[in-house]
Amino acid sequence: MSIINHNAATGRLRFAAKTSGIGRGPLSPIPRSMESAAMTRLEYIDGEIDGLIVKSIKAYHDDRGWLIELFRVDDLAEALRPLMSYASMTLPGVARGPHEHRDQTDGFAFFGPSDFRLYAWDLREDSPTYLNHLRIVVGESNPSAIWIPPGVVHAYRNIGDVPGLVFNAPNRLYAGWNRAEPVDEIRHETADPGRFPLD
Repeated sequence: MSIINHNAATGRLRFAAKTSGIGRGPLSPIPRSMESAAMTRLEYIDGEIDGLIVKSIKAYHDDRGWLIELFRVDDLAEALRPLMSYASMTLPGVARGPHEHRDQTDGFAFFGPSDFRLYAWDLREDSPTYLNHLRIVVGESNPSAIWIPPGVVHAYRNIGDVPGLVFNAPNRLYAGWNRAEPVDEIRHETADPGRFPLD
């Protein structure tokens, strides 16, 4: 893994990998373009994903414990600012995803008490990083905030031996205002495992 870009003013990092559920909504049909991709095995390239932001976050320790700032409005582009938040706990060895959103950007924070392997695949045909695949370890050993743009398939697995917490602050409301809209989620958990390998 290597740093692609660092903004000193915000501390934001973008990474390129050098090594080769999440959702709660209903299973959605795979788009027609994805059906054809499934029939012809996709070849992924390890590397950065345009618009996916990884930012290191710091724990401030004292004799009471610790504190971590997960996000700040003055450190986020307006389009990324959250409209809701939730936390989840994932058991050791368990994966959430893969899934993607049509319009929503997920704003994850991984800070422990376990480590997670995060996976992302860029299937946006108009993206300069189309078919790139990113895989990084985040959590207790690498506290990180991550913004994943729409159209990027993503998943994570708890690779530690204790339950791990994940915080998400997406920029859209789940199921829209008053939960009155369709859920913006395409779940790939039942897709051909070879399309989105969680190695």
